[in-house]
Order: sequence, then structure tokens, then C-alpha cells
Amino acid sequence: MMMDTKRINRFFLLATGPLLGLVLALLIGGAGIAWTTDVEGLTQETNIPEVTSSIGKDLAQAEEAAKLTASSLKETAELYHKTTETMASIKKTAAYTANRPEVIYNKRITAKLGTPYQTIQSDNIRIELYKINPGTYKGYAMKVKLKSPDAMKMTLGKDVFGGAETTLQAAKRYGAVAGINAGGFADSDGKRYPMSTTVLDGNYLSGFQPTYKDLFFVGMNPSGQLIGGKFKQKEELDKLQPLFGATFVPILLNNGVKVTIPDKWKKSPLRAPRTVIGNYKDDQLLILVIDGRDEKGSSGATLEEVQAKLFNFGVQDAYNLDGGGSSSLVVNGKVVNKPSDGKLRPVPTHFLFFK
Repeated sequence: MMMDTKRINRFFLLATGPLLGLVLALLIGGAGIAWTTDVEGLTQETNIPEVTSSIGKDLAQAEEAAKLTASSLKETAELYHKTTETMASIKKTAAYTANRPEVIYNKRITAKLGTPYQTIQSDNIRIELYKINPGTYKGYAMKVKLKSPDAMKMTLGKDVFGGAETTLQAAKRYGAVAGINAGGFADSDGKRYPMSTTVLDGNYLSGFQPTYKDLFFVGMNPSGQLIGGKFKQKEELDKLQPLFGATFVPILLNNGVKVTIPDKWKKSPLRAPRTVIGNYKDDQLLILVIDGRDEKGSSGATLEEVQAKLFNFGVQDAYNLDGGGSSSLVVNGKVVNKPSDGKLRPVPTHFLFFK
């Protein structure tokens, strides 16, 4: 027990030693410690009611400012919405005004064509199908509005120079919504070659061949506009930037004027199935496909009849494509016309249309 007491005393001596040393040092050094009991210096006299009243006024002013701000924001939002609605209305009116001439012109066209019995509409194309029957022949008119240059292409039979296939086969193979036969052809060594100057993807397949006799070239430029005519020099055609096109005979209309049809083509054959492509002032296309029993000249339409019909429809430029048993009109995977061969003829070039 005595041993434990000694240990405790020693512990307290060690613990209090530094404190006792500090006190002794202060006493020896003459430093004093002053304690104050003046609590008034530690507190500041405050009028609580006045402070509360001031804070209340500040809060009231803040609330009023918030209400004014909210009201201003509401008015600004309403003004923004009204401005947005006004701008949308102005934009709609401007678009309507800008499109009005086109709408009026299109109404004039359709007034002459009649009522379409079938319409195909998409972001890329609009196709309207009409029946025409002036009494001496029967056929179809297809008015085409290309909204995109990609909506029309020319293809080769089986994608081979010298190959041939029907327009129906070509349309199905490419997924086209419509198609017609294009240029003329010549057979050689079991192959069917396009006639004269033929352009595909901007390239001349067999080189440029100067126009001779009554032949013409007709096709499209990169902007989706119909181009055509007779060209003695390659540079003349190059200026029109042909993307694709084919050749046949003869030209029927040029800039809204009837072109003299050579006597040879008036009589050989007199009447026949026909395929013709033309354009309006607004670049819409009009395609006629006329039915006929055969190529012996006893049925179908004469070139003069087709020319007169296109002229009355207001077409500007028109080109006679390969006819007879080659005449083909395919829409939505079906043959619309009545091929004079009893079935579609395989040909080397086709004009196809895409949705």
C-alpha cells in the first residue's frame, strides 16, 4: 500500500510540476493577472423592437420587388410567345406567297390533264397518273415533280453495257416506284447496245457521237432539270453538264414551239405505241405512254397527234423516246400500259423514279 501511495505522489508531482513552475516564474517576474467583473463592456445595448420593425419593412420591400419582377417576367414571356407566333405566321405567309405562282401554274397544268387517278407523294417526288383518250388512241400521262435530283436515274440493262432487261425488272431490282423505257438501241452479236451518245453517272459510255440526221440526246443535269437537243460538238453538250441521258428521234417541241417532224418519221410507222418525255416551265416532267396493238401503223398515235397533245398541255420541250414494243410504263411494281408485244420488251436503258 505504501508503495502505491509513493507512486501516486510521484505522478502528481510530475503532472503539477510545470504549472507550479509557471506560477513561480510569473511571481518572480512581476507580471500580474487581472480579472474583470464589468459585464457592461461585454454587451451592447440594443433596441429589439426597432430592429424587428426595420427588418419587417425590408422584407416587405423585398416581397414587393419580387412581385414586380415576377409580373415583368410574365409580361416578357407573353410578349415572347406573341412575337414567336407572329414570326411563325409571317413565315407561313411568306412561304405561301413564294409558292403561290408555282401553285397557280400547277393548277393550270392539271386543269388540262384532268383528275389524276393515282398519286404518289414523298419528300423526294410527286407522281400523278392520268388517263388520256382523245378518241383516236388511248394512253397514260405521268406528271412528275422531282423534289430531289436523286429521285430520277437512268440504268443499264442488268447494269452492263450491251445488256438488256425489261423496265419492270429494272424497277424491281433498283427499288424504283416508277419507270419507263429510255433511248433507242441496236443489236449486235447477241447483245443490245444503246444508240449513239449515252451518258451514265456523268460518263460517256461509248464516247461522244455528233448528232446526225434527226437524232437527239435527252437526259438530266445534276440539278434534276431536263436537258436535250442536237449537239455537233462534245463541248456543247458538256456545257449542260449531263448526268445521264440517251438518244433517239425526233424532237417534238423546243421552248414551247412545235418542231417540224421529218416526213420519214411521220409515216414510218404512221401510228404506233409511243413513249415521250417533256418538261414544263417549272421543271416538272410530263411523260406520255400510248398504247397500240403493234408497229404496223394501224393503231396507236401519230407523232403529230402526240406533238399536238403535248403542245396543248403546255409542255415546253418534248422528246420522242423508243416506242413500239419498247414502250413501257411501270408504277408500284405493276405494268400500267399494254405492251404491243404482249409482254415487256428487254431494252438497254431505263429512266427510273424513286420515292
